[in-house]
Amino acid sequence: MELKSLKVEIPEGCNVILGHTHFIKSVEDLYEALIESGTALKFGIAFCEASQDRLIRSDGNDEELVKHAEREAMKIAAGHTFIIFLKDGYPVNVLNRIKNTSEVCRIYAATANPLEVIFTETESGRAILGVVDGEKPAGIENEEKKKERKEFLRKIGYKR
Repeated sequence: MELKSLKVEIPEGCNVILGHTHFIKSVEDLYEALIESGTALKFGIAFCEASQDRLIRSDGNDEELVKHAEREAMKIAAGHTFIIFLKDGYPVNVLNRIKNTSEVCRIYAATANPLEVIFTETESGRAILGVVDGEKPAGIENEEKKKERKEFLRKIGYKR
């Protein structure tokens, strides 16, 4: 088996959620989980069907993000994989809703960082083995950086 990788192209100002699911209705259930988040979230979803028609199924409320999700799903081409691109919102706002969708098996990444998918291909198809999400650590947080982190979280409203 040969290990391969590919880079996911993330549009400027967007986040991506990459995961694994198991059923054709996943794209509709993921749409509902995102649209019910109550935010001004814009998104596009694509799902790689693994049997029967084996199509890229898609949905969303932003046509540009839907088309981008379709292109990236086609590049990844691993059965039962889904990819979501988000704009005007963050994964932290919707991730539990997505994880609680009954057919979602796994989340590989939820990020705005450069994302690389590590995969292999067999006679049966393609499988994601993992992801590279961002870069290696540059060091250990000191007191000044800890203070900056805490102030930032309060500035953007995630902590009081």
